[in-house]
Amino acid sequence: MGPTMAVYRLCVTTGSYLKAGTLDNIYATLVGTCAESPKQKLDRVGRDFASGSVQKYKVRCAAELGEILLLRLHKERFAFFRKDPWYCSCISVTAPDGTVTHFPSYQWIEGYCTVELRPGTARTICQDSLPLLLDHRKRELQARQECYRWKIYAPGFPRMLDVSSFEEIESDQKFALTKTVPCADQDDNPGNRYLPGFPMKVDIPSLLHMEPNIRYSATKTASLIFNAIPASLGMKIRGLLDRQGSWKKLDDIRNIFWCHKTFTSEYVTEHWCEDSFFGYQYLNGVNPVMLHCLSSLPSKLPVTNDMVAPLLGPGTCLQTELERGHIFLADYWILAEAPVHCLNGRQQYVAAPLCLLWLNPQGVLLPLAIQLSQTPGPESPIFLPTDCELDWLLAKTWVRNSEFLVHENNTHFLCTHLLCEAFSMATLRQLPLCHPIYKLLLPHTRYTLQVNTIARATLLNPEGLVDKVTSIGRRGLIYLMSTGLAHFTYTDFCLPDSLRARGVLNIPNYHYRDDGLKIWAAIERFVSEIVSYYYPDDASVQQDSELQAWVGEIFAQAFLGRENSGFPSRLCTPGELGKYLTAIIFNCSAQHAAVNSGQHDFGAWMPNAPSSMRQPPPQAKGNTTMKTYLDTLPEVNITCSNLLLFWLVSQEPKDQRPLGTYPDEHFTEEAPRQSIAAFQNCLAQISRDIRERNESLALPYAYLDPPLIENSVSI
Repeated sequence: MGPTMAVYRLCVTTGSYLKAGTLDNIYATLVGTCAESPKQKLDRVGRDFASGSVQKYKVRCAAELGEILLLRLHKERFAFFRKDPWYCSCISVTAPDGTVTHFPSYQWIEGYCTVELRPGTARTICQDSLPLLLDHRKRELQARQECYRWKIYAPGFPRMLDVSSFEEIESDQKFALTKTVPCADQDDNPGNRYLPGFPMKVDIPSLLHMEPNIRYSATKTASLIFNAIPASLGMKIRGLLDRQGSWKKLDDIRNIFWCHKTFTSEYVTEHWCEDSFFGYQYLNGVNPVMLHCLSSLPSKLPVTNDMVAPLLGPGTCLQTELERGHIFLADYWILAEAPVHCLNGRQQYVAAPLCLLWLNPQGVLLPLAIQLSQTPGPESPIFLPTDCELDWLLAKTWVRNSEFLVHENNTHFLCTHLLCEAFSMATLRQLPLCHPIYKLLLPHTRYTLQVNTIARATLLNPEGLVDKVTSIGRRGLIYLMSTGLAHFTYTDFCLPDSLRARGVLNIPNYHYRDDGLKIWAAIERFVSEIVSYYYPDDASVQQDSELQAWVGEIFAQAFLGRENSGFPSRLCTPGELGKYLTAIIFNCSAQHAAVNSGQHDFGAWMPNAPSSMRQPPPQAKGNTTMKTYLDTLPEVNITCSNLLLFWLVSQEPKDQRPLGTYPDEHFTEEAPRQSIAAFQNCLAQISRDIRERNESLALPYAYLDPPLIENSVSI
């Protein structure tokens, strides 16, 4: 009788996604503290590694291996088949003594290569002492840093992904740990698509050989295309995308999206010119971060009490309302020196307004005065609600145009898309798969690199959509974002601190604030539990060299090393780490939902969010007519191209993962799994509270309802 063999039982789960299975040969090697198993082919009767399959195999060893440290997967050619990608979800290994070790994978493995997986137990570098494991961490990060390289897009911009690095990498020549990245269900790259009627070519889902684990899934790609086709074709058939010139009358704008109306878009169409709704949008529209409470008026806005007394009414005055904290300012100073652009061969115009608002005794926020430049004087009149109706409407529309520019470029694209790309890049480059912060942040980076690459290739590129529909064009976009980043602070980034600094904690009916603070608190509680589990004291944070490299790279690459930004370049305590992670997750999920999801709702009625203005800001009162008003708004084709984009980005494609949904089980310990369950329960209660409140609102606010918030910036 031969010697007794030690038998290890492997349970291999293949993802259930489209084309997740493979016909290639898969081999396994187990590496333990005492020995290493022979390389063994995983082979059963019938089809192995089919999509959605869970299959069991045995690995026989001459003796027990000790504690399992690594699982090597070897993917090799099967006969003459082409390279056949495989999506490996996870593998569990049962030792002869019954001990079960889980190896999360959740990644596509392409080509013929070797992948090394570590057990699912999260470990910081301080908790690893074996040279084998320390070397594994080092090689993993070296491979990732070679794959994911930083690029300077424009001076003053956050650094971003250099997609050209993917062109230089042949996957079967690289150590396969480069594949340990955010993953999704994919098909092979279906190549470039041309959306019928869309004003430009759109490369979906892969641009410039996008790395497979960060590409859009087949499901998401298809739904994005099929969302676009009906709307773009409808506009093309009716000739709207090619029609230059002014709108003949306002009512014609209603017909652009005759079949894509929402309750909110209809509400906006009916109420857009009301002062109360103008004020409401500062609280619950798509850019709810502009207001600052004033204790005194700035010298550049010389509003007098006599100007506003008719609106304030008897028993109070402007100074009294300032002292009560009821006067607020929206200041668009950043537009004062923005470059302007030509559309349809015609010069466009930009204003840099100052908009003064008042919180009245009924709790309604109303505009008090609007000055359309940063410099007061005879050629920059202060417009008032008591002026003639069209003068006042035109002044408000100029403010709404400024809102559009600041919101789209800075609040939305800079502060969510670009910063979240930098967080994703640093996470990929500086934290190995086994690191607890990598496991925590991974779901909140899903698809971010892909969507931003698409945006740069279709929206931000020369002659892209930004050049085709906005009054500032690409040059203005670069100016706004670089200037915005130079003034962006850690206080702005952290919701509770921002609300406090802006003095808006006590405004009633500020649903963005109320819902946002609840979600922030839920994330903070969840993150604090994770951090305290892996970082019991200050020393554990300070001595984690990978964590410090991660935060240092974000500081250098996202915030360009600007000390006065207040962003940390080093983390010293679990509390500092917890706050930073809370802010990152909130901005990658809830903040993006708040500033993205309502774009069609609030922008489908174009006069509420014009992307350009064709006449200069008025320098005198009393000259506005309906014709001059319509001649100031964007032309027909410009309007339609912009609204098509609003429609696309507001329709979340399929393959969503709502906030707190973590189907890929990267955490295998019981404590973090319990924290995830508690987080999900907390979000469910927040959702119930929001839906109950919304039942009594004339205009429900649902953008921060947790099931409607995506885990990451993915559209």
